[in-house]
Amino acid sequence: MSIKTKAILAINKDASFVMLNDDLEQITWKNETTPISVADIEAKIAELPTEEEEATAKANAQASGNHKLLDLGLTQAEATALTGYTPPVAE
Repeated sequence: MSIKTKAILAINKDASFVMLNDDLEQITWKNETTPISVADIEAKIAELPTEEEEATAKANAQASGNHKLLDLGLTQAEATALTGYTPPVAE
């Protein structure tokens, strides 16, 4: 999903639209969706996390969750079996 689509859905989770070539100037609003201005969409894009920020947040959440499972007394093998997360090998 493109950042532009994410921004539109962040503004209106029920928005129904078609956007040609990922171009904000080429949006057709469907099913009586109230149009959202390009300026509003661009402002929302600026607020959203980048793909890199999302990846970092996901990695941090995985590491934190893994640590919490270990704190509960699970072995790393058990935690990995539950979550699929394998911590990076320290060099």
